[in-house]
Amino acid sequence: MQNERTATIERKTKETDVSLTLSIDGTGKASLSTGVPFLDHMLTLMTVHGFFDLRIEANGDLEIDAHHTVEDIGICLGQAFKKALTDFSSINRYGDCALPMDETLARVTVDLSNRPFLHYDIVRLDQKVGDFDTALAQEFLRALSLHGGMTLHVLVAYGENTHHILEAIFKALGRTLDQATAVNNRLSGPLSSKGSL
Repeated sequence: MQNERTATIERKTKETDVSLTLSIDGTGKASLSTGVPFLDHMLTLMTVHGFFDLRIEANGDLEIDAHHTVEDIGICLGQAFKKALTDFSSINRYGDCALPMDETLARVTVDLSNRPFLHYDIVRLDQKVGDFDTALAQEFLRALSLHGGMTLHVLVAYGENTHHILEAIFKALGRTLDQATAVNNRLSGPLSSKGSL
């Protein structure tokens, strides 16, 4: 019987107070209260399409802007994946998804390698979607990759509607992480010729 792959992360600073619980082997249930509605929407998409269960309660200095809140949630989510996966044993490690959203095609590729790196190459976005500063999507992904030990490549070669572009990225992120975290019964340790990551 596979061990339960869950993690709870608490992060409290002078700027934010975040409580996050992740279950990798979930059913796509999201209970999110970040104070940033568009981020709640994107993380719900990631959760549903990745079949994770995710709960977040966050309070941040939104009177300034959403930057600290979005980044700290990325930090906590990355830490949660890393904690839940422990030493990355017995998982596929790699994931890749090309996902269409109307006129947009997004591709997200990940290596759960304990070597954090983000490559973010997308078409130009409108500065805002509603009240959300779209530059914060990259900040979220950078924090996720850094604190989750993920090599993460996000590519959008074409797309016009900024909402569609970000939605495609987060859906593809969920599917990609689902692939990479899936248990491979042929493995007894990390997928590495070196024997460890």
